[in-house]
Amino acid sequence: MEFNTAFAWFAALGFLGTCFVLGVAGVVFVAAGVMGKRTLARGVLAGALAMVLGYFGLMIIFSLASHDKALGRGHWKYFCELDCHEAYSVVDVKTAKTLDPATKPVAAQGTFLVVTIKAWFDERTISPHRGNGYFWPDPRRATVVDASGKEHEVSEEGRYALEQVQGRSLPLTQPLRPGESYTTTLVFDLPADAKAPRLYIRTPPVMTGFLIGHENSPLHGRMLFELAPGEGRAATL
Repeated sequence: MEFNTAFAWFAALGFLGTCFVLGVAGVVFVAAGVMGKRTLARGVLAGALAMVLGYFGLMIIFSLASHDKALGRGHWKYFCELDCHEAYSVVDVKTAKTLDPATKPVAAQGTFLVVTIKAWFDERTISPHRGNGYFWPDPRRATVVDASGKEHEVSEEGRYALEQVQGRSLPLTQPLRPGESYTTTLVFDLPADAKAPRLYIRTPPVMTGFLIGHENSPLHGRMLFELAPGEGRAATL
């Protein structure tokens, strides 16, 4: 298993603790200014700036010490959301030049890459007092990254065509109870010059981009899934 945040609890608590201390420092700074205590105000401001620089410095150090990781078939990538841990794994990869719904065939501009993903709410990672309630994941984004670093979005045309054959695919934000899992399928239309494609599943970097050790933080390495197609797959789905 691989976690997209090293020491998730400590990273979250460190961020929240820093925000709390900076909030208190802001209140003290304003109060000191109102009361005319300039020395205290300058000291609080200097301390707050030192904390901010120290936090971002530590974040950059963790990022520079990291590197991209390639996850093979059957390996799990965990997303830690405090009391819940959801994992994703690639279980199947197929390529196709066309997708054949009942209406009419849909041809790829390059080659369709059809990726089946398993999502699992790992019940071993929760508190015994959490209960059996649903876990609603944060938004997820899935792209394919080729050897040149270019990202390719999900093909909506390919997704719609495949759903005409296999039925509707569940979203990556499907709510789960502890221990539950499901599979879903994503379709990408890759150009002919796209080499060594890898799947990148991530959360939006709105808040996680400021967590120490998180793959969304600046300069941090990413965890991507290798997408070697299965042997003996038909060229048409």
